[in-house]
Amino acid sequence: MRFVLNVIWLVLCGFWMAIGYVVAGVICCILIITIPFGIASFRIANYALWPFGRTAIRKPTAGAGSTIGNVIWVVVAGIWLAIGHVVTGVAMCLTIIGIPLGIASFKMVPISLLPLGREIVPSDELVYRSAATPMA
Repeated sequence: MRFVLNVIWLVLCGFWMAIGYVVAGVICCILIITIPFGIASFRIANYALWPFGRTAIRKPTAGAGSTIGNVIWVVVAGIWLAIGHVVTGVAMCLTIIGIPLGIASFKMVPISLLPLGREIVPSDELVYRSAATPMA
């Protein structure tokens, strides 16, 4: 089922959202000081192409640098990419078959706003990570 949803996603909106992230990444890489933003943007472009079966989690090692970088990212490109995901999600939810795609687009809004300090992992790996973490 993930494969079918990913193919539908790719055809209807994934390709266009990934282009938005690639454009933001290229602009960030042209400006030398914002290369970390460009790398994060390319990573999210890959996620935007094939989102089902993967999820974004917070890195436990993320510190104050990623927080400061995320504030800059929101102002420069994050808000526009998040608006793109919201508009795409609303358009997808207009049809019954598009509702899972719209929900996936809404789930990508947080990572489009705050990409630094996040890691994209397979959903299956998330289950293993949480099971391996001891309870306090």
